[in-house]
Amino acid sequence: MPIYRTEKNKDYVVMSNVFLQRKDLSIKAKGLLAYMLSLPDDWKITVGGLTSQLKECKSAVAAMLNELESNGYLYRNRDNPKPF
Repeated sequence: MPIYRTEKNKDYVVMSNVFLQRKDLSIKAKGLLAYMLSLPDDWKITVGGLTSQLKECKSAVAAMLNELESNGYLYRNRDNPKPF
């Protein structure tokens, strides 16, 4: 199956593909991380905010965030009074 690539001159994100190649991360966690990397730098990441933009429910998003955190791809600011 051929892969069609387009010219990247707007609306794209550059990211490392290291996490995409890892076998110990689920495809859902990889997709969520890729999505989060595409968000603006000032976007406040919360479970509620993510579920409002995605098809997955809160428990699924929370599980993916936990997977990313346990594998070192996410750090939660525990000083924030409103946790995920």
